[in-house]
Amino acid sequence: MVQAVVLPAKQTGPRLRALPPLAIYVHVPWCVRKCPYCDFNSHELRRPARGAVSDAGGPTGLEHAGLDPVLERSYLDALILDLDQALPAVWGRTVHAIFIGGGTPSLLSARAVDELLCAIRTRVRLDPGAEITLEANPGTFETRKFADFRAAGVNRLSIGIQSFDPAHLRSLGRIHDDRQARAAIEIARAHFDNFNLDLMYALPQQSVAQALADLERALAYAPPHLSVYHLTIEPNTAFHRHPPNLPEDDVAADMQEAIEERLDRLGYRHYETSAFAQAGRASRHNLNYWTFGDYIGIGAGAHGKISFADRIVREMRWKNPRQYLQMATSGTPVQSSQEVGTDALPFEFMMNALRLVGGFELRLFEERTGLPLASVLGPLDRAVQRGLIERDFLRARPTLRGQRFLNDLLQLFL
Repeated sequence: MVQAVVLPAKQTGPRLRALPPLAIYVHVPWCVRKCPYCDFNSHELRRPARGAVSDAGGPTGLEHAGLDPVLERSYLDALILDLDQALPAVWGRTVHAIFIGGGTPSLLSARAVDELLCAIRTRVRLDPGAEITLEANPGTFETRKFADFRAAGVNRLSIGIQSFDPAHLRSLGRIHDDRQARAAIEIARAHFDNFNLDLMYALPQQSVAQALADLERALAYAPPHLSVYHLTIEPNTAFHRHPPNLPEDDVAADMQEAIEERLDRLGYRHYETSAFAQAGRASRHNLNYWTFGDYIGIGAGAHGKISFADRIVREMRWKNPRQYLQMATSGTPVQSSQEVGTDALPFEFMMNALRLVGGFELRLFEERTGLPLASVLGPLDRAVQRGLIERDFLRARPTLRGQRFLNDLLQLFL
């Protein structure tokens, strides 16, 4: 009698029952000055001799209010060509949010932003209530320009204040002072009812009282959303090469605790590691990232994530602006495109979803990765045993310990 041999089931790729929400990220890679803590793909525009071309990829003449018109025109054309190349993979899907980030996107003219948004509207199905965010830095604000941004369709601003303290602004290499920070917020409030203020704490030689004073100055403007970041020293930055004198870890922890307590008392919901929002004002674009949604990424160095029924693909555009302009013009803006392996999907999902203070519904893991929940029950159970996660039959959420030691938590899913 021949016995049947039962072979182990072949591991297959994801099988998505429905595609996740879709957003668009647009990267503008230039800044007036490169901040010493910044590890983003941003390039300082300098002022060499007339007619020179910068290493950043374009003509260099610059006023704080905007880019050189020739560079702006070239980059806008490249962005639209890049979008055209991306469309076949998402044809027919609705876009729910647009985020124009950088760099300093507010260096773009209002005309360029209007043309960019018109190009997007004519090429994709844009949700009528889509959140359209533009990042802006004080020192690039002009009243008429920002009124025109609003008229072009931008309905949310994210303003890089970082601090209101002149000494701390200088230590961070910011181009603005405290007066310009306040003026920028006033201009934003006049034209936008939805805006975010970026603040940083644990700055060089900063005290707890100074960190709270920055927070109180920001709260005086009743911002609908606050992003409050711990300054960290990243590789390949000026601060990494020449480390500043930062507060001790215990002092930084005291700052974080005091900030969170103050915002909680005022009704700001702490919904993500560094994000606090009034009711209904959480960033829809960023929530899409953290819930493992899809996004087209266009512009120099932009990343994208696109889901198909049987696979999930990550893309990266050419990083150097000069090279990106050349490659986008030739029809090949994508430098690399790679399918996310089945074994990497649990970590990729958790790396985003566990940043959410409220965690995620367990069903979302299967919906967004196409993998069975059973594939992560072991790591979830170990995280519960170590006090890093709380879990019931519907939801998993990081504990306060899990939030504080997020990297340790994520290691369980590698």
